[in-house]
Amino acid sequence: MKDVMKPIRTLVDARTGLLNPCDRVTKRKLSDMQGMYANAEAYNELLNKGDKLVYKVYEVNIPQVEGQLLYSTSVIYPGRVGDEYFMTKGHFHLKEDTAEIYLCFQGEGYLLMQTHDGQISSIEMKPGTIGYIPPYWGHRTISTGNKKLILFAIYPADAGHNYKIVEERGFAKIVVEGKDTPVLRKNPGYRRDKDAE
Repeated sequence: MKDVMKPIRTLVDARTGLLNPCDRVTKRKLSDMQGMYANAEAYNELLNKGDKLVYKVYEVNIPQVEGQLLYSTSVIYPGRVGDEYFMTKGHFHLKEDTAEIYLCFQGEGYLLMQTHDGQISSIEMKPGTIGYIPPYWGHRTISTGNKKLILFAIYPADAGHNYKIVEERGFAKIVVEGKDTPVLRKNPGYRRDKDAE
């Protein structure tokens, strides 16, 4: 008989994002986000004041193979680099024909999505909001409120993460502080994918 994985049980604290048990925690500080923000001068100025924690991800150890589902929580802290809000690096999936679901537990923010040819879509995330990311869309999350944005994510275990494409090209739009509400603005540093044209 085929070796079958045993069912597992995980508890989640919606107030902190902590998974129990938690097998892996990834922390991204401001120094890990070099080149992600449009205003390099504001980035360097803030970094000189201290290497703030921007976000962390809690994960459970599940085999990263076809047929399995991975789940995790992300905690994005409040803060800004210039007028641009704290955010995750963002990524496309290595297996691009895979989708992902985000459920917001706490905080306020946006799920920003983009295709290779520069199409943009965004979903405002508030407690109880479910954001569906279809296949072929890169994505990042942005915290726009005064408290932590806490999200629960589910995606195919063999999806993988391609951060390099975002590090090299950025996203076509950024989310910045507006007069009364956050606004989407054109990213001056975005480099369009020539192969997608």
